[in-house]
Amino acid sequence: MGETAASSFASCQQHLLAGQYSSGKWKAKLKIQDWQCHFLAAEPKSKKPLLFKIKNQMATNPATYSSRISTDIPIYESPGASFDRYLEDKPRVFKAMFPDKRRSEQLNKEEWRIQMLPINFLFLTVWPVVDMRLKCKSGGKDYPPEVPRNITKVLELEITRWQLQGLDNVLEPSHFSLGVEGLLYADRLGARTRLKGQLEMNISFVLPPVLALVPEDVRKNVAESVRHQNPLSIYLS
Repeated sequence: MGETAASSFASCQQHLLAGQYSSGKWKAKLKIQDWQCHFLAAEPKSKKPLLFKIKNQMATNPATYSSRISTDIPIYESPGASFDRYLEDKPRVFKAMFPDKRRSEQLNKEEWRIQMLPINFLFLTVWPVVDMRLKCKSGGKDYPPEVPRNITKVLELEITRWQLQGLDNVLEPSHFSLGVEGLLYADRLGARTRLKGQLEMNISFVLPPVLALVPEDVRKNVAESVRHQNPLSIYLS
């Protein structure tokens, strides 16, 4: 083989291919990173460029953590002050779940924005910001399937938007997902009333290559930090 007369790298592209897979009732995204690099070389005799294609495909399953919290405790309803009236007062319920006014603001009648406490992850510090919606339903209309239709009123909680401040240069928004849903209601049987509620949370993220070797226990600690900061999880504990 003669000495290569000329060589150059051209058109080196990175593609992100998104697929879907299902794990139980939760869906998560499968990220496939596909690098294609084209190498051009000229052999001295033919002077014709030769094309070498270098392809590296890597599929990374997201780390997914799910949790469910339930409560079922007796409560006392005084005459003329039912728990249903309390659930209708959404600002009051929100204040009970999240009393720190300095880190929250009301966006409209049903939504609040919460500046959660920072989470330390190795050499990173993340400031989660979430928008939470409280919605009251009554009369059995549009109740979640797990709530009996005879329940007079249900308060639903849902995270509608979220942002991870501090990860702009490390983790793309499409590589992280956060889903939170909760509910709270009074279940009456004769003269007895029980407070029932539940919270479901799902956290999924794909670590960038620089953090791909992070131990599993460290990842779980991050997920637990997010879960413990959820206002309803504190309220139901």
